[in-house]
Amino acid sequence: MIRSKFKPARCAGAVAVLAFAAQGAWLSQAHAAEVAEPAADVAAVDAIVVTSYGKSLQAAAALKRSAAYGLDAINAEDIGKFPTRNAAEALQLVTGVTIDRQRGAGLYVSVRGLGPQFQYVELNGRSIAVNELIENGGAKGRQFRFEVLPSELISQIEVVKTPTADMDEGALGGNINIKTFKPLDLGDKAAFSIRETYGDVRKKADPSASGLLSWTSADNTLGLLASGLYDERHVRNDRLYQVGWNLDKFKSTLGGGFYTPSRTRPTIETEHRKLYSGAVTGQWRPNGDFQTDVDVLVTRLDVDYDEFGLDIYPDDTTFQTPVFVAGSQKVVGDTVVGGTINNVRWMASRETSLNRHDLTAVGLKQAWTPGAWNFNAEYAFSRARSYHPDGQATKRNRLAFFGPLTYDFSRGYTSIPQLTTTVDYTNPANFVGQAFDYTWKDSRDTDETLRLDGGRVFDGWFTKIAFGAERHEMKRDYRRRDWVLTNALNVPTSTLGASFYEALPYSGFLSDFSGNTPRNWVTPTTTAFYNSLFTPAVAAQPLSAADARNSFVVDQKITSGYVRGDFKFDTAMPISGNVGVRYARTEQVASGTLTSTNAQNQPVLTPVSYPQDYGNWLPSLNVKVEVRDDLIARFAASRVVNRPNITDSAPRISVARDTPSASGGNPDLQPFLADQLDASLEWYPAPTTALTGAVFYKKMDDYITQQNTTIQVPGRGDVLLSTSVNGGAAKLTGVEVAYNQSLAFLPGPLDGLGVQASFTVVDAKANYLAGNRPIRDNLIGLSKTSYNLVGYYEKGPLAARLGWFWRSRYLSGTGSTTTAESYIDAYGSLDGSISYDLTKNYAVTLEGSNLTDEIRYVYGKTKDQPMEIYHWGRTVSLTLRGKF
Repeated sequence: MIRSKFKPARCAGAVAVLAFAAQGAWLSQAHAAEVAEPAADVAAVDAIVVTSYGKSLQAAAALKRSAAYGLDAINAEDIGKFPTRNAAEALQLVTGVTIDRQRGAGLYVSVRGLGPQFQYVELNGRSIAVNELIENGGAKGRQFRFEVLPSELISQIEVVKTPTADMDEGALGGNINIKTFKPLDLGDKAAFSIRETYGDVRKKADPSASGLLSWTSADNTLGLLASGLYDERHVRNDRLYQVGWNLDKFKSTLGGGFYTPSRTRPTIETEHRKLYSGAVTGQWRPNGDFQTDVDVLVTRLDVDYDEFGLDIYPDDTTFQTPVFVAGSQKVVGDTVVGGTINNVRWMASRETSLNRHDLTAVGLKQAWTPGAWNFNAEYAFSRARSYHPDGQATKRNRLAFFGPLTYDFSRGYTSIPQLTTTVDYTNPANFVGQAFDYTWKDSRDTDETLRLDGGRVFDGWFTKIAFGAERHEMKRDYRRRDWVLTNALNVPTSTLGASFYEALPYSGFLSDFSGNTPRNWVTPTTTAFYNSLFTPAVAAQPLSAADARNSFVVDQKITSGYVRGDFKFDTAMPISGNVGVRYARTEQVASGTLTSTNAQNQPVLTPVSYPQDYGNWLPSLNVKVEVRDDLIARFAASRVVNRPNITDSAPRISVARDTPSASGGNPDLQPFLADQLDASLEWYPAPTTALTGAVFYKKMDDYITQQNTTIQVPGRGDVLLSTSVNGGAAKLTGVEVAYNQSLAFLPGPLDGLGVQASFTVVDAKANYLAGNRPIRDNLIGLSKTSYNLVGYYEKGPLAARLGWFWRSRYLSGTGSTTTAESYIDAYGSLDGSISYDLTKNYAVTLEGSNLTDEIRYVYGKTKDQPMEIYHWGRTVSLTLRGKF
């Protein structure tokens, strides 16, 4: 359920392809639709001048129509004309694609119901290194963070849903290829944009600027292009967060089979984000048979994070043992939604960090097409690093008291729970110091590829043979250190001094919600604990056993080769397609440290490495039938592979600081394998109209699930370890429908109207375990229904768009033996823009996202287990654009 002041009607339409707001079409007249490499064999598409939103839709539809496989695309249009700040937010416009947002910004992409780790992301047709989430250590290793690719630098994005043998393996969902601008396509062009953005929760305006310059020689044989962007944003999110619901935590009082709440935190999260990005491309084409391309992309994203929380621990026995007051419970089903618990730790926390994400990608491509032959040689190197600059790692400053908690979640998951105590949490005299944490993380990824391709075209029904080989090496080096300093433990705040605390600097916490819950509390200062406790001697301490367990290196080398044949039969209904096979051999070495103790109870660190070697044959078939000039039918079948998240494969153990739980890796994990079928029908009754539909089926082998084991950790005792194992089964069946049409046949001025829509339904049949609890018919990140509805108007100097993007609830966490699973409730976003051309070269645009001020809700096994209320608010931007 979404709280909203406006609810657009649901729509059962869809759009297969959609142009989006990026740098391109403000580059004046043209940018012909182009088929991306490595699938260069798609039929030529008539040049379409992309000077408007509707024309860019036509270009994308023409590209889909001509493709030799299942493809959706987004073509570049005016700079920022639709409110998308990065590639993920642009991709939400594609049929079957949903996105995950973090604090309002698009971050991860899911395709056809499969989560972010199931996608394979490329930049200009080449694999790209992955940036990680280091703010809270939530590293995965396959989930590309799209926020490091601003939409202003992108010319086109393709989402391939039915792969061919020449495409890199690695996706169960979609192969996503992000393309930057090329000078030989653009010619002599220049463009810029200046933007001011305002967020209504933080109430602060932020600047952004981007520019692009393209030059070509007089004979169009040499081209150079440079583009750049600076974007700044202040974000505030009000969040009432509950970690989960525990089974049988108070069994002696309540009896067996009941869930009670775990850590609950009212919190205000703030970010100051600065993104710097630049791209340079050079092209040399001395003749029609020879072309050299060089691409360089560099981005840096700095996220200065500052969080204010009041953590309430009804399940933590580290310092005192909470006791449930018998007779106070309020029970709904198997959930104790209300009651009183004594000896509960209430902790005022302040968490700060500077999280830096760097990405550098370099690509070199040499194409040679002598006669009927064609040859390509490509080299790509990319490096992603997510880390904390010196002295700015995660600091967690904490003050605490112990007192009773009376809670009541019975008002439902869309209301604030009642969280009260007899202790005044706005009075610093009631607090004592707690352990100070300082955590440093550094995640380094490199990705290097060398690829050779060849092919020859023929006359007759067998039209082409293609073959190639590739060597691909990916390496993840993850390092982490944790200092937990207890010098201030249980020291009265009055003894620590006034420099260690302050009043909460923000007001109006979740002000739209009524209820008796903390909204103002004492908060530690940013640096007092750090300056006092983290001395040079502490910083120089040797690596601890916990640090060694947390750090790892995974080196993966993939050698692959393929052969593909294309065919075409000129029958009454022309039939064309391709068939091929790809073989990929994976050699992996996962290295880490095992820890133990010797007879003197001293830690013993033992380096370990786990080699793994496996190969996969991956056949594929794509068939295209031109039923009529305006009607196309397709069928596809393939075997696909998706390797596990790198963190899940690493020999590492990370122990939670505040609960007796841990997560670990499993170097023996085998990849996901799946058989998939796809059938589609595409109708193009006019150049400005497309209606398409597809049905798809995926059967996954060795679905990775969670296993729980109790282990002994020195100094912590029994800890529940959660690791990933193979063993589940899952099947997906889905339907997607897409529609877009320009309504130019209407009488003026209504002839400027247009509409596009998409609708996707996915049914999952799954059976796997979270510990010893079965999870059925649900997969992480799978929304069973999603749809987009966009209306646009273009007439003369005026252009406007309004879009509603909605997805149904989805599983966000499987839980464990003793904790319930969690679901993110259905939510949508209303985004829009209105633009006016001041002159031929200048335009001004007003745009907004989340205009209806939607709020994200999370709940546990049932809606009687509220877990999260998450409010990031609206964002509005005013932009000036120019083209020359």
